[in-house]
Amino acid sequence: MPLNPVLYILGILLSVLALAMLIPAGMDFYDGHANWTAFLAAASITMFFGLGLLLSTRLDGMDSINLRQAFLLTNSAWISIGLFGALPFLLADTDMNIHDAVFESVSGITTTGSTVIPLLEVMSRGILMWRAVLQWLGGIGIIVMALAVLPMLSIGGMQLFRTESYDTPDKVIPRATELAGGIFLIYTLLTFVWVMMFASAGMPGFDAVTHAMTTLATGGFSTRTASIGSFDNALVEVLTIMGMVVGSLPFAHYLALTRGGWKNLIEDPQVRWFIAISASVSLIITFQLMAKIDLPLLVALRQASFNTVSLMTGTGYSSTDYGLWGGHTSVILLIAMFIGGCAGSTTCGIKMFRLQVLAATAKVQLSRLLRPHAVSVVYYNRRPVPETVMDAVMGFFYLYILSFVILAILLGLTGLDLETALSAAATSISNVGPGLGEIIGPSGSFEPLSASSKWIMVAGMILGRLELFTVLVMLMPGFWRR
Repeated sequence: MPLNPVLYILGILLSVLALAMLIPAGMDFYDGHANWTAFLAAASITMFFGLGLLLSTRLDGMDSINLRQAFLLTNSAWISIGLFGALPFLLADTDMNIHDAVFESVSGITTTGSTVIPLLEVMSRGILMWRAVLQWLGGIGIIVMALAVLPMLSIGGMQLFRTESYDTPDKVIPRATELAGGIFLIYTLLTFVWVMMFASAGMPGFDAVTHAMTTLATGGFSTRTASIGSFDNALVEVLTIMGMVVGSLPFAHYLALTRGGWKNLIEDPQVRWFIAISASVSLIITFQLMAKIDLPLLVALRQASFNTVSLMTGTGYSSTDYGLWGGHTSVILLIAMFIGGCAGSTTCGIKMFRLQVLAATAKVQLSRLLRPHAVSVVYYNRRPVPETVMDAVMGFFYLYILSFVILAILLGLTGLDLETALSAAATSISNVGPGLGEIIGPSGSFEPLSASSKWIMVAGMILGRLELFTVLVMLMPGFWRR
């Protein structure tokens, strides 16, 4: 397998990552905090490897990439950025060991939002900004991967969103390059809009910037230990819900605003399902809070809608300790973690279109029981779904549940209790953030977990972020044969 294209692009990504480290370095230098030297050292090491890869590879054949190279590049990019992104945490005054640093970095770049920092307020502004930068960059990478790479590789039914002009893996690089520019502009513009709105709602400037970055990325890293709940501001929570929803919708429609994008956005069945499910779950939890905890209607609706949307989109913010709502509500929230948003967004999870295909497939199977000789076709967005897509979605769903079970078992073997193991497995593979229980719930952190638990969760975060098949295909011996 020719590795030049893969190594060259990895060199570009690491160089960009090194430049991004200068942002928190400058912030800590301005504040007079010694951590700026750690960021500068981390940027130097990362740039050394990035430029080394760029200078040691030739430009020949960079306009195309084959199937195996695409898989290798996708995995290598997320793993290498996660590892090099851990350098600032490791070198700075954070008291992190290698396990914690890699965990925090991978959680950031995969927009998971799980943290090993028990008290965020004691960290320098540079560290807090670096966490936000990692999630913001991860959000862009996720969108490009979902729109350009996964449809070409036919991952988990994503071929439904393959465009006619770019229908082969050989066009991954031109397609990704073309999309990255437009996505960067839209993503930056949306971030700026939310910065202004957060600031207008009463957030301090630094908090407004970092929370805007992590909200649009549906990442959930906050600058406060109590997350959004520390502001105790209803307008901030409403704006955060709006930002999480915007990040959960297909960015392809934002790119097509000049060609009737709003109409396509409203008519997209994914969007309708997402709004319907999130609203329904929020109302169910609202009524439960009113009945079980005796909360007033508006307070119950505010808390239920914020935390439901946060967990369902995989953002992981919290406005209150939902672990105190009781086991009946915890079960609903645990299920919500698996749902996710729309394809082509910054969210993870199973995603809406797969749930729609699964529901349509089940409906057709039931109709065939009544009319065995009838021709029943599965439709998605008024178009027939090919058998290959149905098989891919069914395979993805099966592997998703199987991976969750295996992760839960492995975490249980490390000594975690049942609730913590289950929610830790769910939050890692669905890239959600906080889990359930006293240890990793919204009031806790992942710092008390053992090193083995953290590495298992790191693997789960990467596995979930890269849509399972992208990682698992590389474990097959046939992938490495000619």
